[in-house]
Amino acid sequence: MEPHYYNVNISWKHDRQGMMCSPELNATSNQGGCIEVATPPEFPKGIPGIWSPEHLFTASVSSCFMTTFLAIAENSKLEFSEFHCNSKGKLEQVEGKFRMTEITLDAHVTIVNESDRERAERVLQKSESACLISNSINSKVILNPVVEVANKTTVPL
Repeated sequence: MEPHYYNVNISWKHDRQGMMCSPELNATSNQGGCIEVATPPEFPKGIPGIWSPEHLFTASVSSCFMTTFLAIAENSKLEFSEFHCNSKGKLEQVEGKFRMTEITLDAHVTIVNESDRERAERVLQKSESACLISNSINSKVILNPVVEVANKTTVPL
């Protein structure tokens, strides 16, 4: 496979805030392919309510996990009616440097048939290990999968 490239341009606007855009997304998006980014409020002069690099890092892992799950589920012919994943990135100071040390993925899948439970569990585990973003970072990725059957009780794995 040939390499793929993803372009992102960022411009400082004021204070600790900028605008991040992608030329590929600008051409196809109704929203212009841009988002505001800023220093998070936990840091000096940080701005609340705007996407931070830490949020984007966590979102990158979570969205890659979801898209990997969707591809593997389709290839595995897994019938499911819902998927959602809550994620939490952990920022720590390690040896004098700030690092995103951990990303926790709380993934929930609702399957149609109880007989698909083991397959759903395998698909979730395989998705975590195949996610290209997770495989590209040093942060520990923790998967907490939950599979439930539509109109049944939730069972943590």
